[in-house]
Amino acid sequence: MDLAKQQAAALPKKGLSRSARENLELYAIMFPTVVLIIIFMYVPLYGVLIAFQDYVPGAPFFGTGTAWVGLKHFKAFVSSYYFARIVKNTLVLNLMNLGMGFWVPIAFALLLNELKDTFFKKFVQTASYLPYFISSVVVAGMVLSFTATDGILNRLVMAVGGTAQAWNTKASAFPWIYTLTCVWQSFGWGSILYLSSISSIDPSLYEAADLDGAGRLKKIWYVTLPFMLPLIIIQLIFAIGGLMSIGTEMILLLYNPSTYSTADVIGTYVYREGLLGGKFSSGAASGLFMSAINLALTFGANAISRKFTDYSLW
Repeated sequence: MDLAKQQAAALPKKGLSRSARENLELYAIMFPTVVLIIIFMYVPLYGVLIAFQDYVPGAPFFGTGTAWVGLKHFKAFVSSYYFARIVKNTLVLNLMNLGMGFWVPIAFALLLNELKDTFFKKFVQTASYLPYFISSVVVAGMVLSFTATDGILNRLVMAVGGTAQAWNTKASAFPWIYTLTCVWQSFGWGSILYLSSISSIDPSLYEAADLDGAGRLKKIWYVTLPFMLPLIIIQLIFAIGGLMSIGTEMILLLYNPSTYSTADVIGTYVYREGLLGGKFSSGAASGLFMSAINLALTFGANAISRKFTDYSLW
């Protein structure tokens, strides 16, 4: 009888598969997130249709009143007076942010991992997270105050014999102000993934390196970084794939008409044209153009990474 029960239990049950039953709790945890992603990420994609229409708020997406214009708004965007400037500024700001901001979280995680004092390590780690949770409006207000004519930056310049300048109105200074602000605000939060990767390394590897006479730098180079490499590559692919996207919110808070020549990007152009100007179809076309380039960059970066490093997103 017991043998019959065991054989019956071993038979596959109808309904959910064995894998689904074993991972039911994980699926339950994922379900709310998946629903939110579908609602806020995929359902709004329906609105991309207005990029191919002369859309008027309140008009139907389909029907007799729909004016389909094909690629009219894409052509207008590419041939506009501002196109070259905003594409150049978008790339320059993103490349500066990539060049200065990508390695800072990695270096910070490596340095933090070397701290032996647990209390001090937790204090530094927590302090580095705080700027990320400060409102962007507050951060921008602080930066504008620091870079004003009577701000702390000019006081330091004057203390070493320099001349005070209104840095927040200088077009040439905006890329540096924006980049340093973004790096300061996000490097602590960005280091979390790298710290979690470091914490998963087997301590016996460090012990073996100690027996071989390796110092701290060699242990970082031969033990820590190789384990972090897959995560670094994945993050780099994401960063390259987002080269045409940028923190529009922070730019809107920091820039002004005197800095448009170096601060105006695709996101701010879409904001002014689409929302403030009421040209919803033109704004949608500009945003879709940017997203298409990002998609191509992501595929390209992923293919190059898979070929040369064996690490990729898919």
